[in-house]
Amino acid sequence: MTHDSELQAYLTAHPETRFVDAIMFDLCGTAVGKRLPVREAEKLWTSGVAFCAGISTLDALGTSWDVHGIGFSDGDPDATSFPVPDTLVPVPWADVPTAQVQIAPAPPPHESHWWFDPRSILRSVVERYSGLGLRPVVANELEFYFIQTGRDEDGKLIPAQTDRPGRSAAAPRVLAFDKLDEWSKILAEIDHAAQVQGVPAGASTAEYGGTQFEVNLSHGDDPVLACDQALMLRRIVKGVAAKHGLDATFMSKPFGEQSGSGLHVHASLIDAQGQNIFDDSRTDGDLRMGQAIAGLQATAYEAMALFAPNLNAFRRFEPDQFVPVNNAWGYNNRSVAFRIPAAQGQARRIEHRIAGAEANPYLVMAAVLAGMHHGLTTQLSPSDASTGNAGAEVDADMPLRLWTALDRLEGSSLLANYLGADYPSAYAAIKRAEFEAFIAEILPREYDWYV
Repeated sequence: MTHDSELQAYLTAHPETRFVDAIMFDLCGTAVGKRLPVREAEKLWTSGVAFCAGISTLDALGTSWDVHGIGFSDGDPDATSFPVPDTLVPVPWADVPTAQVQIAPAPPPHESHWWFDPRSILRSVVERYSGLGLRPVVANELEFYFIQTGRDEDGKLIPAQTDRPGRSAAAPRVLAFDKLDEWSKILAEIDHAAQVQGVPAGASTAEYGGTQFEVNLSHGDDPVLACDQALMLRRIVKGVAAKHGLDATFMSKPFGEQSGSGLHVHASLIDAQGQNIFDDSRTDGDLRMGQAIAGLQATAYEAMALFAPNLNAFRRFEPDQFVPVNNAWGYNNRSVAFRIPAAQGQARRIEHRIAGAEANPYLVMAAVLAGMHHGLTTQLSPSDASTGNAGAEVDADMPLRLWTALDRLEGSSLLANYLGADYPSAYAAIKRAEFEAFIAEILPREYDWYV
């Protein structure tokens, strides 16, 4: 399809379209970009759309901290972005007929990519597997809460409430069908929007939290696409929720007394013949899976700041909550960091359970695949598989504070080798600046404790 035929074919099928949203995702996974009237949309494909190159370094408030000279020091240059093929789709929840297309920045002169762009960083990690004759097959699972758009008198989030009488919005009903039935309309709309946008959403699950759900995404052999789809799913969930007068949050721990929300990554590796190298019927299946797990164990703590990108994300890590508090692994065991689900043969895989739901999927996936690659290429050996409750005891070496996690990331020469020489320190500097800005204002609890 030529550069503009995708647009023309779309407008023939959807002549009512008024706007085209050109979107990409910033460091926090927020959709950013430009909205063009349809009469100007063709230039997206012919000349692209330009805005600041450093958009993927902005913090939660959209602040540029001039890290490594990105922003003020370099004059805040633009990058020109072009549509990612086959991503022009309707926006079903929009009040005005709107399409969206994902865009990606063209690289700067004489460079293969923008070194601080998470999507490009993931692509560079994936390319390393070609040297091993392997392709990653991955899937993402995202947990989230439906919430009210307002806050309570103390400024806290309020769980969303349906019109079904006699139900507490905070009541935990894990896997309960009556909970799915209660939210069936909005979940059906999320599924419909995902199908319209080509996002391979699968099963919806009622999770432990009162208004908490999980939506699974299908496995595929393009990790970059899988993470595109995870971010599109976040946008879908929030867009459909807004249509119903609600909001949705992917915060790791939106409610202190309820379960946290995670981004679980499932990963296996296939060879040139399309065979899963972790297949337990292969003579080396257990060996190679063990090497990949060992690599994840070796890199988990250095990558912790990518898996938990803000202060709230670390509130999720508590003993006996089915959230990892060490780097244990095991078979069919949800208390570990690296779980081998009850699947055999071609479906055998590793489930990485550390990341919080608001983490940047590109960076999470890059860290996961870097760890597996490191374990395979250096032929590491894992610890013994854990049985029983592996989540009862916190590993004292696990960096469970944002500042210690950032130190570990910044000091990781191994991750610098995979993510780019400057990226770990740049990311750490951005997140430190974000944290310093967060605590700059006096918090209400300070008056309660220290007056």
